[in-house]
Amino acid sequence: MMSQRLMWIAWPAFLMAGVLEVLVFGMVDPQDLQWFGHPLELSRQGVYSLAFFVFWGIAMFSSGLTTMLAMSPFEVNRCPLPADERPDGCPKQECR
Repeated sequence: MMSQRLMWIAWPAFLMAGVLEVLVFGMVDPQDLQWFGHPLELSRQGVYSLAFFVFWGIAMFSSGLTTMLAMSPFEVNRCPLPADERPDGCPKQECR
């Protein structure tokens, strides 16, 4: 279940990072970018790669937040430990 949820987050984020990459660098030349007034000392491919991973991270954060907010109260509050290993204060409902 966890790997499925991870794919719900990572795959759409990967696709959107690709779309953002095309949209942004269709209009911006990486050699024209500056960081605090200084030109970037990365190659075009370096800028493309770094930007892709930044876009992917932002999109994964957004997808992850959406997935977390879509969880039911049972999923959020259930205790992942078996009943005999639960500490005091852990909800006594059975894990599924």
